[in-house]
This record gives sequence, structure tokens and C-alpha cells, in this order.
Amino acid sequence: MNVMNPHAERIIDLYERHAHDYVADRGRRLGSERAWLDGFTKLLPQDATILDLGCGSAEPIASHLIEQGFAVDGVDTSPTLIALCRDRFPDRSWHVADMRTVALGRTFHGLLAWDSFFHLSGDDQRGMFSVFRRHAAPGSVLMFTSGPSHGEIVGSYRGEPLYHASLATEEYEALLDSIGFRVVAHVADDPDCGGHTVWLAQAQHRRRSTEG
Repeated sequence: MNVMNPHAERIIDLYERHAHDYVADRGRRLGSERAWLDGFTKLLPQDATILDLGCGSAEPIASHLIEQGFAVDGVDTSPTLIALCRDRFPDRSWHVADMRTVALGRTFHGLLAWDSFFHLSGDDQRGMFSVFRRHAAPGSVLMFTSGPSHGEIVGSYRGEPLYHASLATEEYEALLDSIGFRVVAHVADDPDCGGHTVWLAQAQHRRRSTEG
């Protein structure tokens, strides 16, 4: 039986208590993630719908996507951060919800979990692939950040423990394959993106059988 690291269980409370600190520290301008976001959006149809899992305050990533004409829905566990999203972009849909259990009853052309997915425990990350599949439209594009190898790391934010976890590269590949996604691009510890480990994948359209 796997026992969850106690620091993993405190992530939701940590981000809510430090919501305004996080907004100040994150800033409102895109940084080195722009190139990956460009790769993500190039695979999307015009006027695509995007689900941002762990959207924070909607800036800078969701706002960048909205400015490009994409219809973004956001999910975050922090009521404070979602309130900021609603103030900034009242015409979009923002949900106070846990990405591990969210069920919006619709699908999206794009799924994004940037700097959020990697705060989940290994078991919770495995469970996320059913969430991805449930919200993925045919040909949907998925991008998320992870760690470079299997393990757990506890960093620090504002003097408090900040939990991160990752599965092995081979397991992510297998999980993506299990929900019908093909890896388009993957870089571990990308030096051009602040050391992020990024996965970009796309759902494969099922081929119709020509037999019979």
C-alpha cells in the first residue's frame, strides 16, 4: 500500500493561503514557456477550446491563449485565484475544482497542465490520465510539465515545504499510449525553458475499418 507524502496533501492549502503571494511572484508576462505554448497552439484548430488545469490567476498563460482567440476554461482548487480569474476575464468559465476529480461533462481541443500536474503524487498523476481522456475531443492536444525522472522532491515556497513528484519517462509514455495519445515532443530539463520537463502529445484519430 502506497502512503501519500504528507507534503502532497498540503499543496491545496498552501496555494490558497499564499494566493496573492503567488500572483505577485508569478508575474503577468510570459517567459521561457512561450515557445512550448506556441508549439501547443500550432496543433490546435482555429477558435479551439482549451481546458487549463491548475490555471492559477489566469495570467500569464490563460490570458495569452485568450488573447489569441482561444476559448479557455480554467480549473483551480484556490477560490482566491479563481476569483481573480473571474474578475480579469468574466466572459470565460472558471471552476473551483480539484483536477483529480473534475468532470465538466464536455470535451476540449486542448488540455494544459503547466506547473500544476507535477504537484500531484505519483498515484494521483496516474489517475489524471482518465481525466485527460474524459475531457479530450478527437485529435485533442495535451501538454503538461513533470519531473525528469521517477521520484519525489520537496522544495520550498515562502518558507514552507513545496511538494513535487514525477513518474518515469517510460511510464508517462505508456500512460499516454493507453489513452490514445502520441508524443509529439518531449524535453527533460529543457535549458531553453528554465529547466522544465515538458510533454506535448496529441490524441490519435481512430481509423475506420475497411474490412467487410
